[in-house]
Amino acid sequence: MCLGALVDAGVPLKEIEHGLRALPIGGYKLQANKVKRASITATKVDVIIQRSAVGGQRSVIRIWKDIKDIVSKSSLSPCIKQKGLKIFRMLFEAEGKVHGEQYDTTHLHELGAVDCIVDIFGTLIGLNHLGIERVFSSQVNLGTGSVMTEHGKLPVPAPATAELLRGIPVYISTIPFELTTPTGAAILREVTDGFVQMPPIKVEKIGYGAGQKEIGEMPNTLRILLGDDLSLQICENPNRVTVVETNIDDMNPQVFEYVMERLFDAGALDVTLTQVIMKKSRPGTVLTVLCHEERRPDIIDLLFHETPTIGIRFYQASRITLEREMAEIETTYGKVRVKTSKMANGTLKSSPEYDDCKKVARKNAVPLSEVMQEVNSLISKRKTYLKTR
Repeated sequence: MCLGALVDAGVPLKEIEHGLRALPIGGYKLQANKVKRASITATKVDVIIQRSAVGGQRSVIRIWKDIKDIVSKSSLSPCIKQKGLKIFRMLFEAEGKVHGEQYDTTHLHELGAVDCIVDIFGTLIGLNHLGIERVFSSQVNLGTGSVMTEHGKLPVPAPATAELLRGIPVYISTIPFELTTPTGAAILREVTDGFVQMPPIKVEKIGYGAGQKEIGEMPNTLRILLGDDLSLQICENPNRVTVVETNIDDMNPQVFEYVMERLFDAGALDVTLTQVIMKKSRPGTVLTVLCHEERRPDIIDLLFHETPTIGIRFYQASRITLEREMAEIETTYGKVRVKTSKMANGTLKSSPEYDDCKKVARKNAVPLSEVMQEVNSLISKRKTYLKTR
């Protein structure tokens, strides 16, 4: 369905076929056809396996090493290799956890077949061809009922699918079919930047990928909408950050300064303290840290060691930051750095670096307010110069 939606949205099937030739696998061909699902016309892409190429079996049992060797020997781009391996690693880990095995000894059965490799890497190749920068998804519809697998009859969602969708918003509909497979869940988990309402975009193309069955209650299709993110026309650099928070009501307030210093040393982007009234009307402080996801474990470990907290919450958030640059301004008292940011419409925002102002004020034995007043006056003149330049 991912391949079908991408082809329907304008990715030439030959482009996907060409990209897949970088993988040292064969014995298959891709076929795309227009079909109807309920009242919707969609594109159905089939991976047709030549039985003679796989010993007369549709599925080839592979372990993690087999997949890793195939990808490592390919001439795919490093980015697609990395994403594809990450998706397969997630699949192996989910299956291993469900069946009580190590990921590197787990056999994936259906998931290890050639068509699964084609589905995953074909999707990544299609997204790359379109130049997609960010992907957002709606909540994931799981369906209901049961599904037959190599391990027998299992409930929907299949156990591996449920593992892969941890932390992702899902819902169970009344449709008695498996609407999300482990492969689909793993692809979504890797390529999706957020499971949120669709951001403001200017829709350019729409694609519908058809599923195998008619499910009756609604079109069995996967829809993708491609377009330009309108929020980028206002500000620059959208990105994801992790917010780490904890409530503290039993720590010496003097310690907060030390903890904040340690947090910044550990990679925090920002640290704030908010005064709150907690249960039983106790005054407390919410310590909030912004960081990149890879720094989260260090931040949490530091908070547990340096504060008396016994509980920490964290979540993903989107943020937009302006492009910024540092410049120096020569003042009566010496050089002071100025941080300048620019809006998309050209408007400049500038502010003096407080530490620099404090340093020159002490050095010249003048009030800090005088230094900052002069810097702001020079900034204003510089703005006028840049604006009329």
